[in-house]
Amino acid sequence: MPEDQKTTREGDDEQDQARNNNDGSGNSAKRDGKGKPDGKGDQKNGKDEDKPRSKLPLFIGIGAVILVIIAVIVYWLATAGEVSTDDAFTDGRAISMASNVSGYCTVLNVTDNSYVHKGDLLAVIDPRPNEASLAQAQANLVLAQAEYASAQTNLTEERVKAPASLQQAEGQLVQAQAQLFTQRLNYEREINVNQRATSANEVDQAREQLKAAEAQVQEAQAQVATASLIPEQIATAVQEVAQRAAQVKQAQANLAAAQVELGYSYIRAPEDGWITERNIEPGNYVQAGQQIFYIVTPDQWVTANLKETQLADVHIGDRVTMTVDAYPWLTLHSHVQSIQLGSGARFSQFPAENATGNFVKIVRRVPVKIVIDSGLTANMPALPLGISVEPTIHVP
Repeated sequence: MPEDQKTTREGDDEQDQARNNNDGSGNSAKRDGKGKPDGKGDQKNGKDEDKPRSKLPLFIGIGAVILVIIAVIVYWLATAGEVSTDDAFTDGRAISMASNVSGYCTVLNVTDNSYVHKGDLLAVIDPRPNEASLAQAQANLVLAQAEYASAQTNLTEERVKAPASLQQAEGQLVQAQAQLFTQRLNYEREINVNQRATSANEVDQAREQLKAAEAQVQEAQAQVATASLIPEQIATAVQEVAQRAAQVKQAQANLAAAQVELGYSYIRAPEDGWITERNIEPGNYVQAGQQIFYIVTPDQWVTANLKETQLADVHIGDRVTMTVDAYPWLTLHSHVQSIQLGSGARFSQFPAENATGNFVKIVRRVPVKIVIDSGLTANMPALPLGISVEPTIHVP
């Protein structure tokens, strides 16, 4: 065989052998002339296994930890001067309106949630019985005033009449004494004269006239004694005036009471506010003292029940921002107005008896009054009472 063909044949055999030794992984191990692997392919696979893995996941983990630490530090710095709670509710003054008189509701000028102003007439309870009582009280006052005027006139007359009556009684006494003197002389003359110059009838008549004169003197003396009580008579007249004056005052008081009772029939608004919890209709019979509706005034605040462990840095006047659960778009700007001197548990209806049984320490909450300064809109000038808010107190 020629030399060049022999060389070509050997080359073809080597290519066929290389194809037969392919390991299926795309790598073929080189073999020596005897068909044995030369070990070069195994060395290449060992180098692939010893190659170091990528550190990118480690760097990502470290970066995430650093970001979390930074976020925690930023949050702590942002909230280090803040005290907040979700145990806070709107509060305000709700005036309970009740009737002071019993009767039928004849007029009702309000409806649910309507706004009223101070002095507005809200309802009328049948005023006719009270109007009759007022008329009677007015008549009694007029009568008492007339009697008082008459007593004053009588006092004036008594101050003039009493001395005149004394003088008149004294004059009558003098006259009676003179008449007695005359009758005594006549009687003595009749009994001392010659019996033939008079008669028994004349003597008896003179005796009777003497006795009558004596009686007149006694009567005149009694009248003088009575008329002499001038201070007592004037004092009696003065007491009569005082009594009549007291009756006038009593009648005036009864009239004032009747006017007040009549005023109770007309229920007016004591403050500006909104009508809530209305439970009266025209024609309903209302009992005295029955609650008929409430008036919620615009004077509102927030009661935040802070934990006792949160009070250390809270002071009166601290700035407060609040969000309202019902209206997330509202941000209220407020300030701490006061801190209650006692926890809610202390003023509860059934306070805890810590001195009995096993004691378990519980963190108490103290109500803090927060006054709303701004943030309410013209469309929402007030908030419903009792809804949840979340205040954040910015402490120094």
